[in-house]
Amino acid sequence: MNAKLLPGRVVSAHGRSFVVETAEGPLRCAVRGRRGDIVCGDAVRVRATGGGTGVVDALQPRKNLLARADAFRHKAIAANLDLLLIVAAAEPEFSLDLVQRCLLAAEIQDIAALILVNKADLPGHPDAMARLAPLAAIGCEVLGLSAHGDVNALRARLTGKTTLMIGQSGMGKSSLLNALAPQARARVAQISTALQSGRHTTTYTALHALEEHGALVDSPGLQEFALAQYSPAELERAFPDFRPYLGQCRFRNCLHRGEPGCALAAAEETGRLWPARRQLLHRLQDECRFAARRTY
Repeated sequence: MNAKLLPGRVVSAHGRSFVVETAEGPLRCAVRGRRGDIVCGDAVRVRATGGGTGVVDALQPRKNLLARADAFRHKAIAANLDLLLIVAAAEPEFSLDLVQRCLLAAEIQDIAALILVNKADLPGHPDAMARLAPLAAIGCEVLGLSAHGDVNALRARLTGKTTLMIGQSGMGKSSLLNALAPQARARVAQISTALQSGRHTTTYTALHALEEHGALVDSPGLQEFALAQYSPAELERAFPDFRPYLGQCRFRNCLHRGEPGCALAAAEETGRLWPARRQLLHRLQDECRFAARRTY
């Protein structure tokens, strides 16, 4: 007789091997066939095969999927999220470009986002907060604290939510995980001052339960976040600050690259838009067009 199917949630992903939490306990699972798109946070049905193992038999519909893609590779990160926690810090210097790309991915997937500036005890913290002021001015939520201090303000934001924590290496994500979910016993690596980047302490994506009836998904540090899986039009609409001006250009097919009557350029000239945002849109659209000429 075939083993019954058990509903569960993927709580860690190691390549093509997964740990699925079920009502009968965790199972280390493989994937049936060549399916390789299972990610942390997915709701699945698994068939137990004995000895604490099983096979993922079915993937349930997702409400969202956070992924990145360039012209050569598509990398799904986590699914069924309520919040994207983008972690930055004063040291090492964070990439403002990467932070914005994460925000855009969250916007397209209808995931709420919070930018957390960690290491508030360091002298460079005010400068780090100041770099994010243009994003705060357009409505992005920014919170500053230290993982080694009081994290209750962050804990309150995570209550009852499934949150993906993402950011560059060295931003202190492991320290935050230890503060919020001590049972995770995450390793904390010392920052390499020579390379100005942190050592990767997380090598796979894992979901950790929080005492506040939520879950925190920890992911490996990253240095880039391409969004070539989306069309130029989708990316344009993902900028909330652009929306009042979209459709207002003189030409319907305006690329916002110096065409006469461009509403975005006019808004920049009067100080209503931050010029760096249109520059980011151009980079993203160029990446999309390059990727469209290739096959994944």
